[in-house]
Amino acid sequence: MEAQPHRVLLYSHDSVGLGHLRRNLAIAHHLSAALPQATGRHATGLLVTGLAPIPPYPLPEGFDWLTLPGVTKAGAHYRPRRLLTGLGPLIALRSAILHSALVGLAPGLVIVDRHLHGVGGELHAPLRRLKEEYPDTRIVLGLRDVLDAPEAAAAEWRALGHPRFLRRLIDEIWVYGDPTVHDPFASGEVPSALRDLAHFTGYLSLGRSSCDRGAAPPESPFILTTVGGGADGEPLLRAAAQMTPPAGHDHLLVAGPQLSEGAFRAVQALAGPRTRVHRCLPGLGGHLHAASAVITMGGYNTIVEVLATSTPALVAPREEPRREQLIRARSLERAGAVDVIRQQDLSPRALGQWARTAVHHSVDRSGLARDGLDIAGRRATTVLGGHCALALAGGAQ
Repeated sequence: MEAQPHRVLLYSHDSVGLGHLRRNLAIAHHLSAALPQATGRHATGLLVTGLAPIPPYPLPEGFDWLTLPGVTKAGAHYRPRRLLTGLGPLIALRSAILHSALVGLAPGLVIVDRHLHGVGGELHAPLRRLKEEYPDTRIVLGLRDVLDAPEAAAAEWRALGHPRFLRRLIDEIWVYGDPTVHDPFASGEVPSALRDLAHFTGYLSLGRSSCDRGAAPPESPFILTTVGGGADGEPLLRAAAQMTPPAGHDHLLVAGPQLSEGAFRAVQALAGPRTRVHRCLPGLGGHLHAASAVITMGGYNTIVEVLATSTPALVAPREEPRREQLIRARSLERAGAVDVIRQQDLSPRALGQWARTAVHHSVDRSGLARDGLDIAGRRATTVLGGHCALALAGGAQ
């Protein structure tokens, strides 16, 4: 009898930005390819997200989307994205959907990106129920390299409860970064009582091409400006649109799907004759490799895609409401991997001056730990080891 596929569920709450979704999608693509090679069994599962699936991001074989009714941020608080209901009923609905998905799929591996209990605690009870019904399921908390300023991150952990209670739910913590660049345990962003559960995978940089298919980059020289999802990228986009590209170079500017339509039109109106403004650019990873220089914000996914290249990069990190991007940018600047400009210093002149120098250089980033997808695949194979034996035994009955 053919062995049953590994079942995996990856959760991201997704209120603002695409970072959580894109991390989990990259991991799902790698697991879809790596688990059959390592174990002889296919992988199947769900990518649970709070944002509607975006066409440029193809799903891996054997996986499907489960889109929860959306939430968004209103200041420091969540509110329903579209449903005309209160937050409490929406959280209850999302929690019920999560319970059905977890218990119905009965995954051997659950990967929760960043927020262990989800929005408003929506994931806590479903995970506890899953552990009760399927005690061999392994739950992994995936953390980006930088969470936030230590005091802000510590407050979030306190709200989750004492580490001894968290340990009943979490089997492992995967940190998607290089501890020689930034260690969130040493900084106080993650409780030291959980350190023994942690595995540093390295940045999820190398091997992302399977989830980034699109048009080939231009053959003529160009520089690239990108702001991730775009929800908070308007200041950088406005400055970049007005800069004069280096001689002999065009300028591709990618505004992102979450920039408002009014802001997008305003950026288009500001663009010079050698600057082309795109809403989205499928195949962005290939463009990052081919560009002579890159200007970007400091979100995790764009940064790790930059780290996979030798392309010079200028990072203009967001600084509010979280300090995450600034901490990441400064850490990588100290490692010699990127240059940094503060948001208050953005101007067409400053960006143009940097680009005119940068296009004549390349950056060696090979000393950084960038094989996080491969390491995560190995960890998944190890974590699923006990569950594999049970599934095979069940299939033989």
